[in-house]
Amino acid sequence: MNGHPIEQFKLIRNEITRFMMMYKFALQELETKIDILQEEFHLLHEYNPIEHTKSRLKSPESIMNKMMRKGCDFSFPSMREHIKDIAGIRITCSFISDIYRIRDMLCSQSDLTLTDEKDYISHPKPNGYRSLHLLVQVPVFMSDRQETVCVEVQIRTIAMDFWASLEHKIYYKYKQAVPAHLLKELKEAADSATALDRKMERLHKEIEQIKEEQSADEWNLSDIIINNQQFKLPAALLDLIGDRNKVGAGE
Repeated sequence: MNGHPIEQFKLIRNEITRFMMMYKFALQELETKIDILQEEFHLLHEYNPIEHTKSRLKSPESIMNKMMRKGCDFSFPSMREHIKDIAGIRITCSFISDIYRIRDMLCSQSDLTLTDEKDYISHPKPNGYRSLHLLVQVPVFMSDRQETVCVEVQIRTIAMDFWASLEHKIYYKYKQAVPAHLLKELKEAADSATALDRKMERLHKEIEQIKEEQSADEWNLSDIIINNQQFKLPAALLDLIGDRNKVGAGE
């Protein structure tokens, strides 16, 4: 590379900034999609499967360290090819069935492309780790071109997330072999979390069934709430809907 050292530094800095910026924008695109789903469920459904989300962007130092561990050459194309979790988002939900429901909702969006899926729920890791990992390609529209960026999506229940967070803290910066009895206890704790997930999902389904039976005649369809504003539906519109239902029933 020729030129003044300061100019060389600026060029490298701008390349790194542009590279990281693509992943930042891809995360924002995915976060917007999830926000829309949350708002839709809030307005139209009684139950929202998405509890909360957390996103993160690997630092350039972390990316370089992972490239060194993998023995890859240091270039931006190589980083994109070999490091698939530069951008990541974790979606936490209440129940196991929610995980696959959220997966299906994301994968049904035409501008997202699922490139890989690892189901650590059906096939847990030996230590007991459970989560659904997806790699999705997200289109990012820049001022001069379109980029397709890989984002890792992890979907797990609250119980799975609780176990994984504590397991990470226990192992954080621990370089030695973990005693066998501790591994056994961690696995037992993961199994307990799974048992709790299954029991809570069963209770949830039973209670939802009871709620549906009790509230069949208690719906108030005359009001809607959008963006914290309450709107009264016009009587003429309600009459029109009622007339259509009568015609449908008569047929």
